[in-house]
Amino acid sequence: MSEISVLLPDGSERRVADGTTGLALASSISRNLGKAAVAIEVDGRESDLSTKLHDGCRVRIVTSDSDEGRHVLRHSTAHVLAQAVTRLYPGAKYTIGPAIENGFYYDFDLAGRTFSEEDLERVEAEMRAIISADQPFTRSTLAIDEALNVFGDQPYKCEIIRRVREGGGDGSDTAEVGGDADTVSVYRNTPEFVDLCLGPHVPSTGRLGHFKLQKVSSAYWRGNEKGPVLQRIYGTAWESKSALAEHLHRLEEAEKRDHRRLAVDLDLLSFPTELGGGLAVWHPKGAIVRKLMEDYSRERHQNGGYQFVFTPHLSNAALFQTSGHLDFYADGMYPPMEMDNGTYYPKPMNCPMHCLIFRGRQRSYRELPLRLFELGTVYRYERAGTLHGLMRIRGFTQDDSHIYCTQDQLQQEIISLLDFIVSVLKAFGFHEFSFHLSTKDPNKYVGSDEIWNEATDALRHALERHGLDYSVKEGDAAFYGPKIDIHVRDAIGRTWQLSTIQCDFNLPERFDLEYVASDGSRKRPIMLHRALFGSIERFFGVLVEHYAGAFPTWLAPLQVRVLPVAESHQDYAERVRGDLAASGIRVDVVEASDQLGKRIRAAKLDKIPYVLVVGDDDVASGTVGVNARGADVERGVSVADFIGRIEREIGSDPEAIHSSVTDD
Repeated sequence: MSEISVLLPDGSERRVADGTTGLALASSISRNLGKAAVAIEVDGRESDLSTKLHDGCRVRIVTSDSDEGRHVLRHSTAHVLAQAVTRLYPGAKYTIGPAIENGFYYDFDLAGRTFSEEDLERVEAEMRAIISADQPFTRSTLAIDEALNVFGDQPYKCEIIRRVREGGGDGSDTAEVGGDADTVSVYRNTPEFVDLCLGPHVPSTGRLGHFKLQKVSSAYWRGNEKGPVLQRIYGTAWESKSALAEHLHRLEEAEKRDHRRLAVDLDLLSFPTELGGGLAVWHPKGAIVRKLMEDYSRERHQNGGYQFVFTPHLSNAALFQTSGHLDFYADGMYPPMEMDNGTYYPKPMNCPMHCLIFRGRQRSYRELPLRLFELGTVYRYERAGTLHGLMRIRGFTQDDSHIYCTQDQLQQEIISLLDFIVSVLKAFGFHEFSFHLSTKDPNKYVGSDEIWNEATDALRHALERHGLDYSVKEGDAAFYGPKIDIHVRDAIGRTWQLSTIQCDFNLPERFDLEYVASDGSRKRPIMLHRALFGSIERFFGVLVEHYAGAFPTWLAPLQVRVLPVAESHQDYAERVRGDLAASGIRVDVVEASDQLGKRIRAAKLDKIPYVLVVGDDDVASGTVGVNARGADVERGVSVADFIGRIEREIGSDPEAIHSSVTDD
């Protein structure tokens, strides 16, 4: 039998028999690898393990515990979900079922019927029966007309197939079903169940099983609010029982930390229905935290060489025509307002107005870098189904900065920005970061190759200068420039994309921005967008969930509560409150109208950092009993000592502002 040679990721060469499959290769390397393999990457393209290898190909085994492997598991489990639903509910129409972060979903049309919790239990049991049967996933390619015949009773699948043939849509159809304008890819589990899919999938259903169906929701077909309303089943799937259990535990913890619930429990803010979806009002306690965030941001920017600006909440349409937003962002903007002197829009971005400020007079190279900063409120239309508390909202305030610099200043400016961003995030209690560099899409960009390469190298150098690990998202940059996205990891291991450093070669061109260079010539500045919090609202929501509402003392809306044991201690409690308030500590007193234990429990539910209890001995000696959050109770602490302690604690948090990117 003839042999072929394949190249492994470590650069080694392996000789195998001609006709060897990906699964056979994985098993020949090690028995455990064969068990863990779910797909194979051949010459950079993922395929089923049944794929036969060719001479000289580059091969990587995709295992179930990798991100790509979990995607395969979840997509395969979604197919089993569709198979189970069509078995249990004859006549059900199935649409699409992708893998998503940490799980999967599938959308169904049940002709007006809705799924219940009991239905989910039935579907999950049927899925386990399919998995126990160890049915093979078999891929084949069908001509368009043949596929339309196979899916003749599935109108949504037929719509996808026709869109592929017509070359319509945004490319997602082709990504979903593979093939080209003449063919589509399908997978069968059994003769009676077939689904459109590019793949890859696990070899058989028996490789699945560590999954859980989670919830049902409504969804519009293709996100069109005027289209059919579908039933969406969400689920999660993992590579092992322990990984599934760990994820479900994280979900339980996340539910406890949900900022929407905690915002109500802690009286921070609310979303009155009278306002409309995606709009919040801030209650006094939440407003205190927000003010602290904004004050801290203002102080850091003032010390960092930024100049403060303010811009209006709406603008004439001409501004957004110049910026291009009406060409490429109109769907995210609110409808226009027709006035007697023109058409106006609520602003979705602050950057066009900052460009007007730069252009307001002649600029010299001596003024650059020019760093403009604004806490600017913007308005973006988000579909009702996408709104999610403060995480996805229609009106929000950005801590928005735009830096205008020369080409020679670009690299140092990005290095400085990276330090600035990470030090601020550390001050708010985040210490685990990941960095992602997005590079040019060769088919969609403005500006010269030279400036793109220089800007990308500057971003890369800023990351490497600090020895930071980062991933590269090839071709993922917006058309107007490369960027760095910074993600943080919260207390329960979730990652949040918060900050961005974005180069922009488009707006300076559109607004004809210029500065006078040292030789008297006029040159175009480079523009950098820099969102640090992203938005005040979303960052606040992340903080609530990160701390589970128990803000660090410097951020807590109420830092200390004083509780007199009895009415006779009320005057002394008020004196203690006065001493603390005089030192700038946020403090209140709750009188002894209820039992002490009940008042202590209420303070703990309010997540107040310090509860001070005062009784006879404290009145006599000028002390307090200190009940610190998460610590043992202390007796007989002098008021002066406690004030000094809390002042040192509050003062130590902002020391994080001096830390650099490389600090632990």
